[in-house]
Amino acid sequence: MKKIILLIVILLLAVSNSFSQKKGKKYTIRTIAFYNLENLFDTINDTSINDEASPMMELKANRSKVYWDKIDKLGSVISQIGADKANTSPAIIGVSEIENLSVLEDLVKSKHLVKKRYGIIHYDSPDKRGIDVALLYQKRYFKPIFHEAYNPNIYRNNRKVYTRDQLLVSGYLDDELIHVIVNHWPSRSGGEAKSRPLREKAAYQNTKIIAQIREKEPNAKILTMGDFNDDPINSSFKKVLKTKSKKKNVGENDIYNPYEDLHRRGFNTLGYRDNINLFDMILISSPLLDKGEKDFSSYKMFQAKIFNKRFLTGRKGQYKGYPFRSFSNGAYTGGYSDHYPVYMYLIKEKK
Repeated sequence: MKKIILLIVILLLAVSNSFSQKKGKKYTIRTIAFYNLENLFDTINDTSINDEASPMMELKANRSKVYWDKIDKLGSVISQIGADKANTSPAIIGVSEIENLSVLEDLVKSKHLVKKRYGIIHYDSPDKRGIDVALLYQKRYFKPIFHEAYNPNIYRNNRKVYTRDQLLVSGYLDDELIHVIVNHWPSRSGGEAKSRPLREKAAYQNTKIIAQIREKEPNAKILTMGDFNDDPINSSFKKVLKTKSKKKNVGENDIYNPYEDLHRRGFNTLGYRDNINLFDMILISSPLLDKGEKDFSSYKMFQAKIFNKRFLTGRKGQYKGYPFRSFSNGAYTGGYSDHYPVYMYLIKEKK
């Protein structure tokens, strides 16, 4: 029996290290991630936005204690994403549902992340509640050279919808130029069908950003990530972005969505009212895709995953089996977020 157990352990180790050392080859591994931080608001009332509607401001007591506990928990989660193979936290991580730059500064200074020396790229968005998207990056791995926030300019019934910007950051991951778009598309408030055109318009804004990048760099390595408030099979992806789910079908200017296969297999990143959805994703342009050539002379995607560890999942109550959220019914639950993080490994053969 002991011999069988030992054999299983050896096989598992061999599989886990298969892309770090294969046929004498060694690989550089970088983790790219996205995480909806579920209402990471500070405890200060900002009269310029409707932050009173945030769960943090709805708490009747212990706001400061709750805030710092949430900062600690989120820092702990981020520090673990991809660390089993990359031996460090994400080189780049997009985030959403954050109130301002200040909360991000507290997050990257938390005990779990402070030694990683994360930089921050953030813009205040026009969202009525004041929630923003942002990009965090380890300065030793990523060097930004350009960033800009794009308002999707969405209108409904001739009235502007004040939603989140789409953040574009271009820079060098080690020595390779990549472009990252961070998204948080309009919610399904009012129902999926009624709100669908809003996300289709957000997707169209993504296509314009991608086209802008490709004007200067036709074979650009592009990653678009976020909480899209749509599943991989919805029209915003299949009809507007025209995403592909099978590697063999990905053409030169196509976008590959590795999360469509995970969705088909029943995986999710959130649950709400007895529905499970996979709203959180990272999509890539074709130059980041290995279609079987096994050419890793430059960065290519190796795996796309959901960070759904057991401790991030609720074990009791109405949210049992769903991501272990921070807030419920006006109270702090001691959880992490109502979304699981998503991540992928980019790998490159060492010279």
